[in-house]
Amino acid sequence: MKFFLKALVLVPIALAIVLFSVANRASVRISLDPISVTPVFAFDAPLFAVVLAAIGAGVLIGGLASWLNQGKHRRSARRNRREADNLRFEAQSLRAAVPDSALPALTSRNL
Repeated sequence: MKFFLKALVLVPIALAIVLFSVANRASVRISLDPISVTPVFAFDAPLFAVVLAAIGAGVLIGGLASWLNQGKHRRSARRNRREADNLRFEAQSLRAAVPDSALPALTSRNL
């Protein structure tokens, strides 16, 4: 079921990308010098490659910004996990230190 839903979403997206690429094969000049008429560093690339590269760069930059923004939550989760592990270890060591006869019998009423 999961595979079918994934294919239901990804196949139309892939088809749209292929159709966009075929329809926009014309070359465009890429330059980072807005002042000069004949820039020193310029190259020609197909329009679809420029657009898809811009989309890819946007996805990477957005993912990096999101990852950096969530750092405080990951730090908090690591701290809570360490604290839970320490408390679990402490509880196990206390259970091991107390003999079974000293513990009251647990019944469904006590829980």
